[in-house]
Amino acid sequence: MNKEWSALNKTMQTQIKNKDTYQAGIYTLFNLRNQLMQTLISFRKKLNRKEFDAIPFINADGYHSKTIAYSVWHIFRIEDIVAHVLISEEEQVFSAGNYQKRISSPIITTGNELVKQQIADFSEQLNLEELYLYIFEVKESTEKIIKNLSYDDLKKKISKERKENLKLMNVVSADESAVWLIDYWCKKDIQGLIQMPFSRHWIMHVEACLRIENKIQIGMGGLQ
Repeated sequence: MNKEWSALNKTMQTQIKNKDTYQAGIYTLFNLRNQLMQTLISFRKKLNRKEFDAIPFINADGYHSKTIAYSVWHIFRIEDIVAHVLISEEEQVFSAGNYQKRISSPIITTGNELVKQQIADFSEQLNLEELYLYIFEVKESTEKIIKNLSYDDLKKKISKERKENLKLMNVVSADESAVWLIDYWCKKDIQGLIQMPFSRHWIMHVEACLRIENKIQIGMGGLQ
């Protein structure tokens, strides 16, 4: 793991556990997210379309077995769902902004159910310009929600009603490779959700993207 990102994540987790340092922890979280977002923006500037859709580790196990386009989608669909459906009980950015049509996505889910060539085929369909508009909007919206959370809010659990509402929305596939997410999220309190989908989840996927980028640019000589 990137040492700076790892250190920020560790500091943030320590800070948000204490009422006196909670606000500092939110600042640390946003600093981490800003750094990770800059890496995602760098991909948009450096990589061509084929490189966004490339899947050089197609038969591997792990986050690097995806494409960069898929990874960007996946990070922010999860964040949008968790932030708006489970925490704030608001309309998702995805639906409010008509992003399925704008991004030209065949799915509304997190994409966990997709494997190997399905991931590559899915990636090729995405409108990257609109996808990036989506992720910017999700990040901003999530951070507004987080800013409005008090220290005491962190211990709140996800209600059964919100969990059932999430199931009805079909934004998490019923496939066994995806449906576990619902229980995973809903067993956490708000602090736990901040520590995974909003921070560590980003780190794991962005680092996987860097590995993909390195393989494309060095191991495969770039894709034209």
